[in-house]
Amino acid sequence: MNKRGRLLATGQDLARQLVELGHKGSSLEREEFETRKAAAEASRLASRSQQKKLANAGKELKDNFLRALAEREEANRSGEITSIIFIRDRNSHGQEISGYVDYSHRLKSEDFEPYFNGKKRLLPRTTDLSFYNWETQVAKYNASSNYEVITENQSGLLFKNNDDRKILNVDPEASPGDSSVRIPVLSDLYVHVVIYDHIARKPATSSCAPLSN
Repeated sequence: MNKRGRLLATGQDLARQLVELGHKGSSLEREEFETRKAAAEASRLASRSQQKKLANAGKELKDNFLRALAEREEANRSGEITSIIFIRDRNSHGQEISGYVDYSHRLKSEDFEPYFNGKKRLLPRTTDLSFYNWETQVAKYNASSNYEVITENQSGLLFKNNDDRKILNVDPEASPGDSSVRIPVLSDLYVHVVIYDHIARKPATSSCAPLSN
């Protein structure tokens, strides 16, 4: 694309989109160029709108835990906070399980609409930050895109944030750490739920305070 064509486009990203739409030379007629430019812009805006759609949008949430998840969804998707959720409940076999879930990581790797719709229950998996089956005594620990798991520690289980390298302490008798807050959530759907909100980075225009349940 020549210099004039790039100026007519609204930035290099749109210029690349026009190339993908078939404009590989400088002989594109003005009317056709404008048509393709408008189509590319509409596609970009539609993609942005789709990305902004939240899984909890339009859902009637009656349980405290689901409401707490909804309150944190957008901030966890954007990276303003990275929440770790402790869940203790029973699986489909009636076995008591517990574990720590990286909410932001799970949001990006699966569809959360079934959870907000009540069609699925959010339970710890063997691939989460931690998982323990109290009947089979199976224990698993895994790093996520946001946290490292520290198991060799006298204080118990710790999580190190990959962004700011700060430690999140999940010991209920200790402080959760800098930029973190511990929030117990009373739920009718789960035996025990605790949310740890960690402010990984703050928006440029305003400060981000930990969310309440």
